[in-house]
Amino acid sequence: MNLAAATNENLAHISNVLIYSSMAVYLLAFFAHMAEWLFGSRSKVGRTAAALTQKAATQAAAGSVKVQVKEKNGGTAVLELERPSVVTRAVSGTRDVPDGPGASGGDEQGDLYGRIAVSLTVLAFLVEASGVLTRALSVQRAPWGNMYEFNITFSTVAVAVYLGLLLAKKNIGWLGLPLVTTVLLDLGLAVTVLYTASDQLVPALHSYWLYIHVSTAIFCGAVFYVGAVSTLLYLFRDAYENKLANGGTPGKFATSVMERLPAAASLDKFSYRVNAAVFPLWTFTIIAGAIWAGDAWGRYWGWDPKETWSFITWVAYACYLHARATAGWKGRKAAYLALIAFACWLFNYYGVNIFVTGKHSYAGV
Repeated sequence: MNLAAATNENLAHISNVLIYSSMAVYLLAFFAHMAEWLFGSRSKVGRTAAALTQKAATQAAAGSVKVQVKEKNGGTAVLELERPSVVTRAVSGTRDVPDGPGASGGDEQGDLYGRIAVSLTVLAFLVEASGVLTRALSVQRAPWGNMYEFNITFSTVAVAVYLGLLLAKKNIGWLGLPLVTTVLLDLGLAVTVLYTASDQLVPALHSYWLYIHVSTAIFCGAVFYVGAVSTLLYLFRDAYENKLANGGTPGKFATSVMERLPAAASLDKFSYRVNAAVFPLWTFTIIAGAIWAGDAWGRYWGWDPKETWSFITWVAYACYLHARATAGWKGRKAAYLALIAFACWLFNYYGVNIFVTGKHSYAGV
């Protein structure tokens, strides 16, 4: 074994160690997020204070109208009337429900666990990103040659999207627990079922289009995942609000969780925005793949299973966006379409590579 081969083997080993280390830190972040949800609860005093603050803010926003009235003795009296408040709703027909306080529930102890969870998530992200980079150095190429490499890169990018939204001051803290749980499952599947030793690419993949096509596909998948989680939580929150509106009494556990999430209208709007924002990039991903196929195989489109399901995913998301924009499909019907579209993306991601043989099958998976 020459020196270069030994160095690459050592780098591959270091990459594996870093990936396992990131899993350990993600596990700690998972427990911290669980503590945030379990111990962060709004006390009775906190609820009262929040209610008073909300009422005061509403009155201040509403303002008042002063009317002068002439009295019989020639004097004037001033009457102060409340100005009617104007309620702005994201979707026609939605309820006027404020967003919840977040996973910590407005509690100091819960907030402490939440900040610890985010800090651990950042640390795990840096360790995992180092593992992906080391894997790339060990094979001297982009680390997207097989499903194992795709998995570890995808989870890294998904966490990066989450942290980017946090830095942008978006109300996205509720995503922490579902995200870390998914990342642990994704990495667990990668290191057990999908692991493939470092190797060079097949000739068809030696192209600069690998960096363009696959990187955009990974980023689109990460954003679609964020949209899918928010859509799923919207369905739960909407059912909770419907039950309250109809005079029902949800259980204590459902109340504790649901009252801390954003309102159903906010979750619905957020999922629509992220899906709509990334859809043009998914369109570009398919076009870039077609151009790459023309260079590698001499044809732009051959209805390969991966190509077919990429197009099916595109059609599903196009139907969702079209229904939202033109058919007036808001709320639950649109949410079901969004989840069907993400299910298509998931099958394209896992099912086609693992269970279906085609030109996109490399290195076993």
